[in-house]
Amino acid sequence: MTVKLSPQDIERINSTSILVVGDVMLDRYWFGDTERISPEAPVPIVAVKRVDERLGGAANVARNGATLGAKIKLLGLIGQDEAGEKVQEMLAAHHIQSLLQIDPTVPTIVKLRVVARQQQLIRLDFEEEPTLDTLMSTLKNFEEILPQVQAVIFSDYGKGALKHISQMIEISKAAGKITLVDPKGDNYSKYAGATVITPNRSELKQVIGKWSSEADLTEKAQNLRAQLGLEAILLTRSEEGMTLFREKQVSHVGAQAREVFDVSGAGDTVIGTLAVALAAGWEWDQAMALANRAGGIVVGKLGTATVSAEELL
Repeated sequence: MTVKLSPQDIERINSTSILVVGDVMLDRYWFGDTERISPEAPVPIVAVKRVDERLGGAANVARNGATLGAKIKLLGLIGQDEAGEKVQEMLAAHHIQSLLQIDPTVPTIVKLRVVARQQQLIRLDFEEEPTLDTLMSTLKNFEEILPQVQAVIFSDYGKGALKHISQMIEISKAAGKITLVDPKGDNYSKYAGATVITPNRSELKQVIGKWSSEADLTEKAQNLRAQLGLEAILLTRSEEGMTLFREKQVSHVGAQAREVFDVSGAGDTVIGTLAVALAAGWEWDQAMALANRAGGIVVGKLGTATVSAEELL
C-alpha cells in the first residue's frame, strides 16, 4: 500500500498528543580510527576523534514522535547526574515535555558505543534497577497525565521502569486510550489489554516458538492476540516487511527497498510513527504502511535516528 501525507494529515498529526512511558536512556557514541592492536591485550586501539550523544530507549521513541510533529510527553526515570541533565537538555531541544522522575540513588541509563571505520567495536552499558518509591511516584504521575493525551506508548527495554505496566495498561484501557507496547522478554501476559504490541521476529519467537509456514505463524500469532485481548499485533520482519494480525484479518506490507546501514532504534521509529498515525485517525493498514516507510528510511542512517514528516513526503 502506498501512503501520502496531505496538508490535512500533517495538520492532524500536529494536533495529536502522545504520552511515552518507559526506560529512558542516553546513547553515547565515540567515533575514531583504529590502525593497530594494543600491546596490553589483543584488542584494537581506537583514537577517539568525535563524541556524539543522542536520546535512547523511550526517549528515542519520544524523539521520533516529536520529529513527525506530534505533541509528546515523556514519563520515565533518570539519575541525578550529568547524563540525566544531558537527557533533559536534549528533550527540551526537541520540544518534548519532560515528566521524568529523578532517582538520586541510581545512575541514568547510558549505552556507550565505540565505533571505528563505521563498525561498532564494543558497547558499554551503565544501569541499575530503580527504587520502588520512584516507581510508585511514576505510576501516580501516569494517572494524572493520562487525560491529556490520545495515545500511550510503552517502551519496554527490560530495565525496570515499567514494573507496573499491567496496571498502567488497565488504567489506559479504561480511559479509552490507544495503547501501544514495544515488548521485551518472553512473558507477554503483562501486556494483556493493550491495543497493539509491536514485536520483531526474534522477540515473537521467544513467546510463540518457531513457525514452519505463514499459516503456522498466523495461527500462533492470532492465538496470542486473542489470549492477551489485543486488538492487533504488528510483527516487524526486517527484509520481509511487516505483518499486521487483527481479528479475522491479516495484512502485510513489503520492506522498503534500500540499503540497511544500522538497525538500532528502528523499532522506536516504527512504534512512534504507528502511534502518531493511529492517534491522527488513520486506518490500521495505512498506519502500518507509514510506519514501514519510516522504518525503511531510518535503517539507512547511523545509530538511533529519526524520520521527519518531510522525509515521509
